[in-house]
Amino acid sequence: MVTVCLRRAGTSTEGPALRSPLPTRSTRSARRPGRSDRPGASTRPARISRPALRTTGRVAATVAALAAVTTGVIVAEDVAGPIGAPGVGLAEAELVRHSAPGPDVADRTDVPGLQAARQAALARQRDEEEARQRADAAEQARLAEARAARAQAEAASRAAFRDPRGAARGMLGTHGWSGAQFSCLDALWTKESGWNPRARNGGSGAFGIPQALPGGKMASAGEDWATNPVTQIRWGLQYIADVYGSPCSAWAHSRATNWY
Repeated sequence: MVTVCLRRAGTSTEGPALRSPLPTRSTRSARRPGRSDRPGASTRPARISRPALRTTGRVAATVAALAAVTTGVIVAEDVAGPIGAPGVGLAEAELVRHSAPGPDVADRTDVPGLQAARQAALARQRDEEEARQRADAAEQARLAEARAARAQAEAASRAAFRDPRGAARGMLGTHGWSGAQFSCLDALWTKESGWNPRARNGGSGAFGIPQALPGGKMASAGEDWATNPVTQIRWGLQYIADVYGSPCSAWAHSRATNWY
C-alpha cells in the first residue's frame, strides 16, 4: 500500500520529507537610486520566471515519484502549485495519482470478519459443487441401471419368443412353486393358446399365452402386454396364484369345466 503525504511549503511533517530544491535569489543588494534611502522602504525578493517555476514543479514531482517507488511514501510539496497544476509535468502527475491508493482500500482490508466471510463463501461454493457432482453421478447411475434393466427385459423377451416354456419354468420360483408344477402349467397353456403370445380366441376375444379375457387385463404386468411373452407369462402366473393357488389346481379346474 502506498501512502500519500501532501504538505505545503513551510509546514512541517513527522519524519524526513523530500523538499523541492527551490532556487532562490538573494535579495538585491543594490538599491535603486532614490528609493533606498526612503524611510520605511523595504526590499523585495527577486521574482522567479515561469520557465524556472515549471522546471521546479517537474523536479519536485519526479522526486516525489521516486520516493513513492523506493519507500512507499509520496511526498509532494506545494512549491509550484498542486499536482497537475501548470509547472508540474503530466507524466509525473499521472504517476503520483495512480500510485496513490483509493480512499477505501484500508477500509476494505481492515473490515472485521471480511476474510472469514470470503472463506465461508468459498466453502459454500465448494460444497454446492460437490453436491451437484454427487447428484449428477447418482443420476448417471440411475440411468445406467434403467438401461441395464431394459436390456435385460428385451433379452428375456427375445428368449421367451424362442422358448416361452423355458421362460415360464424359470419364473415358477417367484411364487414358491417347485418344478413339478410346470407339467400342469404346460398342459394348461398348451390347451389354451399353444404358447402363442399372439393367439386370439375368435369367440370370446381372449388373448395371449394365458388367454386373458379381455387381453387388456395384462397391462397391469406391463405396457408391452400385447407383444412381450414374458409380460403375459408374468400376468398369467399371478392370476393362477391369486385364483387357484397353483398351476396344478388351475389345470384340474380346466379339465373339469373346460375353462379356468
